[in-house]
Amino acid sequence: MAETMERAAWVMVSDRVGDTKQTLAIADAIGIPFETKYVIPPGGATRLHKGPRRFSPESIDPERSSRLAPPWPDVLVTMGSWPTAASLWVREQQGGRPRIVLIGRPRSGQLDCFTAIVAYPHHRIPDHPTVVRMSIPPLRPDPDLIRRESERWAPLLAGRSRPLTAVLVGGPTKPYRLDRRVGSGLASALGRLLRREGGSLYVVTSPRTPPGVIETLREGLTESTAFFDWQKDERDGNPYLGLLGGADRFVVTGDSVSMLVEVASLGRPLAIFELPRERSVRALSATARAWLASGALRSGSLAARLILEAHRSRRMGFPRDLGAFHRTLYDRGLAARFGTGSFATASFETGDELKRVGAGIRRLLGDLR
Repeated sequence: MAETMERAAWVMVSDRVGDTKQTLAIADAIGIPFETKYVIPPGGATRLHKGPRRFSPESIDPERSSRLAPPWPDVLVTMGSWPTAASLWVREQQGGRPRIVLIGRPRSGQLDCFTAIVAYPHHRIPDHPTVVRMSIPPLRPDPDLIRRESERWAPLLAGRSRPLTAVLVGGPTKPYRLDRRVGSGLASALGRLLRREGGSLYVVTSPRTPPGVIETLREGLTESTAFFDWQKDERDGNPYLGLLGGADRFVVTGDSVSMLVEVASLGRPLAIFELPRERSVRALSATARAWLASGALRSGSLAARLILEAHRSRRMGFPRDLGAFHRTLYDRGLAARFGTGSFATASFETGDELKRVGAGIRRLLGDLR
């Protein structure tokens, strides 16, 4: 949003593209002037460095990050561990005056630090006066950019057998597992798809994809399968946007909310390859917390009160349940479960829901004059 009056807000972002898109979209929906502030850890790669509970400006990359200094904002809009840690530091400098809008789950013990919390279905947060719920993240690729990238990649895709299936691979995210064994299962399922329906594959990995999984996929698929290895091939250009416009259908690993939403937003045929949960005490604890939180989301029950108090006292964090997000996509016809033999083709718009979310946040922020 262009600044036509005194700055009212800072939008705190990192180098995670999906987080940045969501944060800017929600800041626009709030409808107040803002300045974008970048908070990047040393060496970049926010995904590799979890943000600290106690932040200091000296802990971030001075070349890639924005200067955090007066005049301070009235409102901060944030998503992700590093931007949120920085937002809480700014709030501390002002004696708790700036109001913070958080997108996602607050860390344990920090529930009462935020004026508004935007929660998606996979954020298992019980009802609370600060929570504004949104069914699908506001992630939609730029159609002009997709068109240009589709034209750029068209000659390379023209020789691929149809239907061309783009396979978008993320990585492990606790408590979900993506290792060689899971990669082998994905390769086997993709092989069955090709034998049943023909066509070809284009596999695109991400910065989070383990090298062993990439190796397993290469070994388990036919030589005609095209690969883009993010770790090795980035200089040659990423075909992701070109495939969004040029592929016939998509298989996306269930860990990547951003890729799932971007494909679904275009109404492209989509199937989710769900990742299995880890088999560990920590994973079982996360599963139990997700189950407990699911029953307390909107009930105002004793369970909900206990979860909120446990969170405040830092004895329990709010869990993330990607299965709940998958079910939202399934229920709306936006995705199918990979292996069922079908691909979903519905699309959606977030405009009306963004307006509702923006209005709800403004009510919680109160008078900004």
